[in-house]
Amino acid sequence: MKIIEPHIHMYSRTTDDYMAMYSAGIRVCVEPSFWLGSERRYAGTFFDYFKVILEFETQRAAKFGIDHYSAISVNPKESKNSTLVDEVLEGIDEYLDHPRCVAVGEIGLNMNTPNEITAFRRQLLMAEEREMPVVIHLPHIPKAEGARIIVDIIREEGVAQERILIDHNDETCMDITRETDCYTGMTVYPFSKLTPKRVSELLKKHGVERMIVSGSADWGVSDPLSLVKVVDYLRSDGHDDNVIQQLVHDNADALYSASPNWKPNFSIEPVPVSEFQR
Repeated sequence: MKIIEPHIHMYSRTTDDYMAMYSAGIRVCVEPSFWLGSERRYAGTFFDYFKVILEFETQRAAKFGIDHYSAISVNPKESKNSTLVDEVLEGIDEYLDHPRCVAVGEIGLNMNTPNEITAFRRQLLMAEEREMPVVIHLPHIPKAEGARIIVDIIREEGVAQERILIDHNDETCMDITRETDCYTGMTVYPFSKLTPKRVSELLKKHGVERMIVSGSADWGVSDPLSLVKVVDYLRSDGHDDNVIQQLVHDNADALYSASPNWKPNFSIEPVPVSEFQR
């Protein structure tokens, strides 16, 4: 079964994670821009980070058989300083134009503040102007309120919903985001967000059309093999392989295919481990 990991922060992961992902059947991943653990003070630190995930991380992943792409943006957790956001967005074009960039993201909300909403709206419109896919971050708390704000803005701006992924849904907000024609994402973590069982129940309720699942692994307690565990659980819970393939490959492939840079390669050969010992 082909597996695309559509939202994972490999900047924070080890080479062992890449090796485990390859062994488990994951061959392609997308890394959205995210918060690095402390507030950045200068636009240049954003640009250096963008370059790392677009170039170095792509090269590192390829050595382990993974075709790596990125999404570029100012993350909602970094939208507090509006002056800094302005500086970053003034210089972001060259990174959005990079051949390994396939989306604007992740944008969205964290605490549903006015500055976050402004940064979200601006970047949503940048993506629309460029006809790029978008990865949207739903806030952790209060999630339903944030989902409603995001959906309302999407409708107000009249952007192409078929190019948008609203990620990190759970049972409290899925009814809201499923009102749209956006892709709706589910995130699986070991001790937070969703479990494979909850993913299965959401699929039974809402169906697999426009559904995407990710591990979104980062600095915290997370698992780069979440998708593989979802596949195993869904099979045991009676879901057809065609449904599972749509969830872990086809829908993500359809979303990112809106970008001309999206050319997923499932046949990259890992560099032999012996080569790293020279």
